[in-house]
Amino acid sequence: MKNFEILYVPIGVPTFHLESAEKAFKDSIELITSIEKDAIVPSEMLLSLDLLKTFLKDKNPDLIILQNVTFANSAFATEVFKTFDSPVLLWTLREPVIDGGRLRLNSLTGAFSAGYAYKAMKTMPLQYMYGFPQETEIQTKLKQVIAAAKLKHQLKDVNLLMIGHTPQGFGFGRALDLEMASVFGVNLLAIESRELTNIAKNMDLSSAQKENDEAHQKMKKLDETPTKNRQDFVKLYKAYKDYIEKNNIHAIASRCWPDFFTDYGTPVCGVLGMLNDQNIAAACETDAYGALSMYIGQQLTQTPTYLGDPVSLDEDENTITFWHCGTSACSLARVDTGALTGVHPNRKIGPTMEFGLRPSEKATIFRIGRKPDGSFRFFIAQGEILDKPKQFLGTSMVVKVSNPVKQMITSMIKEGWEPHFAVLYGDVSVELSILADFLSLEIVKY
Repeated sequence: MKNFEILYVPIGVPTFHLESAEKAFKDSIELITSIEKDAIVPSEMLLSLDLLKTFLKDKNPDLIILQNVTFANSAFATEVFKTFDSPVLLWTLREPVIDGGRLRLNSLTGAFSAGYAYKAMKTMPLQYMYGFPQETEIQTKLKQVIAAAKLKHQLKDVNLLMIGHTPQGFGFGRALDLEMASVFGVNLLAIESRELTNIAKNMDLSSAQKENDEAHQKMKKLDETPTKNRQDFVKLYKAYKDYIEKNNIHAIASRCWPDFFTDYGTPVCGVLGMLNDQNIAAACETDAYGALSMYIGQQLTQTPTYLGDPVSLDEDENTITFWHCGTSACSLARVDTGALTGVHPNRKIGPTMEFGLRPSEKATIFRIGRKPDGSFRFFIAQGEILDKPKQFLGTSMVVKVSNPVKQMITSMIKEGWEPHFAVLYGDVSVELSILADFLSLEIVKY
C-alpha cells in the first residue's frame, strides 16, 4: 500500500498583503510538518491558477489541507476538487490586524467561495477550521483530522479474520466481505474454527514454550487451572498467534461457544484476552463489526479496547455496566487485583479472565452499527470508567455517561443497536466523528 500522503494547498492572489500571507504560510508549514513530517508542501504560495495546477500534478493525496492564505475565488478550489476525490480540511486564517485600514488577507471570504464550490461538487462532509497556526484549538483540530485521515487510509491494509460462524441468534455480528471492503476498505477473511483447534490438538506443548511463559507472566493464578485445560489453552494461543502472524491479521472475530467447550474442551476466552494485549483486536461470538470497532478504537487511543455487553444500569450513579465472559486484555485489569484467571461462569471451564477493569477519567463508548437497510452508522458516547471492582463473574467495567442513563438505554434499544459495544480508554469522540464523515457514515451521538 502506498504511503499516507497529506497535501498542503495554500491558495490566494497577489493583490493582498503578502508579508502577512507569507508569515502565515511559513507558520502553517511548520505546524503541519511537526504533526506529519512527510506532508507535501509547496515551496511558495500558490497565487495563480497556473502555479496551483503545476503543484497538483502527479499528486495522490489521502488528505488535502486547503488554506486561503488570502482571498481566492472559487476557480482555485474548483481545480482542487475536480482533480482529487480526497477528504478536505478547509482552513481559514484570521485577519492579522483590524485597525480601520487595509484588509490584509480576506481569507474568510475565500473560504466561502471554496465552501460553495465544495457543496456543489462533493457529497462527503467538509472539515473546517478557523484560526492561526499558533492557536491551541487549531493545533488540536489539525491533529484530530490527520489522525482520522491516516486511519481511513490504514483501513485499506487491514485484514480482519472471522474464525467460525456466528452462533444462532447472534447474526448482528455477521459481515459480508464486499460490504466490509466497499464501506471501510477492510479485507474480510474467514476460516473454520476447527482448523485452528485441530492444529492445537496435534501440537507438542514444547513448541509453545514462549506462549506458555508469556501467559503465566500476565495471567495471575493460571497455575490453578487444571493441567489439561491450561496446556490446551497455551497450545490454542500458539495456534491463533501463528496464524495471525503468518497471514498478517490485524483483528479477529472468533467463535467461542459452544464449540470450544463441547469439542475442544477449553474456552478461547483467555486466548482472545492475550491477543488483545498484543494489539490484535479480538472479539468473541464472531462479531466482525465489534472487532472492527475495537481495532479503530485501539488505533486512535494506542491502547487495547474492551468489548462488552451492557448488562446493568444505575440511575443514581448514571452508569452502565459493561460485562463479558472473560476476554479482556490483561493490561486493562485493575492494579489492586491484576489479571486474575478463573472459569467460565456458565460452563465452569477455564481459563478465562476474571477481573474488573481499571478506571479512566475519559472514555468513549463506540460501535459500528449495521442498519436493516444495509447502511452503517457510528455510535459515539463520552463517559468515565469508574473505580469499581468486578461486578459479575468474568470481566466488567462501570461507565458513567453524560446523558440520563435510563433514557439513553431506552433510545439505544428502540433504535436497534447491537448488544456489543467497544469501550475505549480516552476521549476520541471527535476523531471518530471525523472518520465517520470521511467514510460518509451516519453519526449518532449520545
